[in-house]
Amino acid sequence: MTSFRILILGHGEMGHAMEFLLKDRHALDIWEKFPQNSGSSVDLEASVPQADIVLFCLPVNPHREVIQHIAPGLKKNCLCVSIAKGLDDSGKTAAQIFADNLVHEQPYALLYGPMISEEIRSNRYAFGQLGCHDFTSFDRIQTCFAHSKLLLEYTPDITGISWSVILKNVYAMAFGMADELRLGDNMRGFLAVAALQELNQIVLELGGQPSSPYHLAGLGDLITTATSENSHHHTLGRKLAREETDAITGEGPHTLKMINQYQLVNTQNYPLLQVINAIVQHPQNVRLKFENYLKVFFLNHQTLHQ
Repeated sequence: MTSFRILILGHGEMGHAMEFLLKDRHALDIWEKFPQNSGSSVDLEASVPQADIVLFCLPVNPHREVIQHIAPGLKKNCLCVSIAKGLDDSGKTAAQIFADNLVHEQPYALLYGPMISEEIRSNRYAFGQLGCHDFTSFDRIQTCFAHSKLLLEYTPDITGISWSVILKNVYAMAFGMADELRLGDNMRGFLAVAALQELNQIVLELGGQPSSPYHLAGLGDLITTATSENSHHHTLGRKLAREETDAITGEGPHTLKMINQYQLVNTQNYPLLQVINAIVQHPQNVRLKFENYLKVFFLNHQTLHQ
């Protein structure tokens, strides 16, 4: 069995999950900027040149600083992989940050899908799409996780899966709002259809492929995040429905902030995205905003078919 030397950057929930999956098969180095225990983090400068694979188990915001720091020491064929599902403070995805800060030949990939860390560490199945430019990179990562319960599929559509997984955090909040308002299981079914339709349109607008939102990084991760009571973004939706404004933080709210700040997407073209954005900015009269959205949605659809 092929063995790799893998450097895990970040030792939070997903860092621990990746360690659980890889520790018995590969040589691991784990780096944490602020380690909880003295000596629990490797020296970055010493570990980077030895790594065959670098796993970025970090939020997207520190990606640029870390990549710029380690890029000169990477082996030419070292594969950089990010699991970050957000935008940094300049409105860039992890893939865009990789492309901007790695030399042209340096391979990189994105690993997205239904991968709840607690379930991984409980030895349950998890599922991911690896977005990369060549099948060689996919084959290397698939080999990494061989005999584990993380099952992978390949996609070359880096843009499509990046935006699918980023925006699903936004749409997942709507499911939490609906559940808190006790709008029922039927509403959940409708929201899944409405969210996926908009997600597909936005991915196309931003340069992705039309099939991407219907796979693991889109629909798969949306269902997982939107319906799990342990999901952070489902919980955020519940808080917003209660008109709470404290601790409304996370990748979803930050994504909306970046979309508004940099005009990445015209929210007026996407009614569900627009109403979520309005509620996050002003969490008042949430039930009324939902009901108005539904009226407008079906009125517009009737008009289109007349």
